[in-house]
Amino acid sequence: MEQNHNKYEEALAKYNTHLHDEDVKAKTARIIERHVAENNTTDVKKLLFHCIDLTTLKCTDSDKSVMQFTGKVNEFIEKFPDLENVAAICVYPNMAEVVNNTLEADHVNIACVAGGFPSSQTFTEVKVAETAMALHSGADEIDIVIPVGKFLSGDYEGMCDEIEELKAVCGEHHLKVILETGILGSAANIKKASILAMYSGADFIKTSTGKESPAATPEAALVMCEAIKEYYMVTGRKIGFKPAGGINTVHDALVYYTIVKEVLGEEWLTNELFRLGTSRLANLLLSDIVGEETKFF
Repeated sequence: MEQNHNKYEEALAKYNTHLHDEDVKAKTARIIERHVAENNTTDVKKLLFHCIDLTTLKCTDSDKSVMQFTGKVNEFIEKFPDLENVAAICVYPNMAEVVNNTLEADHVNIACVAGGFPSSQTFTEVKVAETAMALHSGADEIDIVIPVGKFLSGDYEGMCDEIEELKAVCGEHHLKVILETGILGSAANIKKASILAMYSGADFIKTSTGKESPAATPEAALVMCEAIKEYYMVTGRKIGFKPAGGINTVHDALVYYTIVKEVLGEEWLTNELFRLGTSRLANLLLSDIVGEETKFF
């Protein structure tokens, strides 16, 4: 146990995890003030739309409502032939088959939240089974939540072993790991959780479930993007970034785009490495792109 704990401490020691929240806040504010306005263009909004994981994670979701939800994505290309579709449809695991049977649009993935989402409080065996069943039902990507309690109590081994096990189940399928940044308590913790998640096999790191408050914040995004950059410098692995929860306006989306651009650079500005978890944003972006209020989704 002691030896394994050292393994994780050694991994963290390669990165700057001694962050001060006030510094992060000031740096984030500077980036937003200097650069968001220049990214307020139609082309950027088209890209942001193409990076959306169109999400329905409601208690009231049903086969019928998810079929209708997916049907809108199918119809999108006829209604808006000049625009690229959303990146993925994100649903609960029991809805993967419904999406798989309904989805006709090309190049749109099926993402499922799994692993005891949103609290991550269940047996690892259940998380493994849920992940495997989601993939078997047609999921292309899996979004899981770190066991936040394990992380905060210093059980890095417990946290990392679980991510590794779920990544092994995913194989070539992308694993997005949600840090639930709003309850991690500090920028330093967000940085550590980011590094440990990537170290354990995450293909993407994601801010939030949207079920806790606060959800995504620009400050958390900055810390996570800096972690991705440092991890890339050390390992050569490009990890994706996904803000989710509380992305309510086009301006919010532009802020996240700007942070990714300024910290990680142009090569991260594709839906292979950048996603936005939201449903609300799709109509708002569409309205801006076409120049009139549009309620398509």
